[in-house]
Amino acid sequence: MKNIFIEGIQGSGKSTLMKSLYEKLNVYHMYLEGDISPVELAWCSYMTEEEYQQALARFPDLVSEIEKHTKKEDNHFIVEYTRIVTDVKGFHYYMEQYEIYNGKRSFDEFKGIIMSRLQKFQGAGNLFECSLFQNIIEELILFYCRTEEEIIGFYSDIFEIIKQKNFVLLYLYSDDIESNILKIKKERSDEKGVEMWYPLVMRYLNESPFGKKSGFSDISDIVAHYKRRMNLEVRIIKEIMEGYSIILPAKIYDINDVINKIEE
Repeated sequence: MKNIFIEGIQGSGKSTLMKSLYEKLNVYHMYLEGDISPVELAWCSYMTEEEYQQALARFPDLVSEIEKHTKKEDNHFIVEYTRIVTDVKGFHYYMEQYEIYNGKRSFDEFKGIIMSRLQKFQGAGNLFECSLFQNIIEELILFYCRTEEEIIGFYSDIFEIIKQKNFVLLYLYSDDIESNILKIKKERSDEKGVEMWYPLVMRYLNESPFGKKSGFSDISDIVAHYKRRMNLEVRIIKEIMEGYSIILPAKIYDINDVINKIEE
């Protein structure tokens, strides 16, 4: 068994591929974005013991829920706080400050956490969504304003670690990013048709250091950003991870053929 990483820009069908693979490879463990994962921390708090105890004291009515969604890892506590459904005022906002993304850590701390966790990761038979490219590269571009060459260097360091972890990367390549974005823009709305995803993405992009400098004014800017990211991710695959990666046309593949390629 391998460790299978699924990547691709937003709207390329990562979750669909993930679930299709899991149906066929149900002995694998599936880690969705926001789960407590051994290799990724998106949508999770990463807290020292003191920070964790302070959170328990601040939200006494949620102690059992917090503990249920927490895993201790070395001297830190990982809390999948976005999995906790509550109307307790300020809880999610409070826990968000302890994420490692959105510029909340220094670059050296951010890189150190990622490299250390990948180094310590053991085992096989795992399916990982958005755990190698999406969140890390968005952070490097938007919040640390790293150049493409610097990001290539970052991934050269990552590859030196994970090439020993029996991994394969499945990358969904999209020829029509704009249509994909327009589709999720429409789909991710509330029951009244009010768009939820698009305004959140625009705010996320424009509040980042890169966004404040460059500006995102409409959907064409989002499409251009995702095109840039996709081209960079393909470059990382071709220059660093060739032989460990399979590029698939987004939403146009045979799942059994994909599994055969993985097993090869």
